Amino acid sequence: MSLVLDPAAQDLLFREARTANTFTDEPVTEEQVQAIYELVKYGPTAFNQSPLRVTLVRSAEARERLVPHMSEGNRPKTSTAPLVAILSADNEFHEELPTLFPHFPQAKDAFFSQRETREASAGFNAALQAAYFIIGVRAAGLAAGPMSGFDPEGVRKEFLDDDHTPLVVVNIGKPGEDAWFPRSPRLSFEDVVKTV
Repeated sequence: MSLVLDPAAQDLLFREARTANTFTDEPVTEEQVQAIYELVKYGPTAFNQSPLRVTLVRSAEARERLVPHMSEGNRPKTSTAPLVAILSADNEFHEELPTLFPHFPQAKDAFFSQRETREASAGFNAALQAAYFIIGVRAAGLAAGPMSGFDPEGVRKEFLDDDHTPLVVVNIGKPGEDAWFPRSPRLSFEDVVKTV
């Protein structure tokens, strides 16, 4: 075997993990979310910039504000998931660099003084962290339903501020009845990997 990770963990995180479309009503606790974050915060980002921000949508009132901004097909599952997380990129992440990148605190001004540069870097690195977040949800024994089908500007205005760009909305919980679509094909190693 070429992988060190236990096969059961490989299944939990990758092979058997699926995007859930229905959920049970079992709640997702604050302790579970904190444990997920405490694991995924160690995923690498450039300059350790850590631009991901997570907005948890728990209350019925907040859910009612979110659902109209979701694409039609995503509204029912977002309405019924035990927890919904809006994952966004903090475009002012550079303010934290003196703390997060202490061996070169000048990186804040040397590389990220321009808003356009910050937005590009924040978007890419927060997307990496969003992927880590999904793996963390799976590591907690929960299912994630990440969705890009929503109105980003509407979600930003409703829940975020001008310095945050919404990237993905993730439904979280225990999978419910008929939670999965059939597994779609994946590309083979030979289709993807080349050696030079």
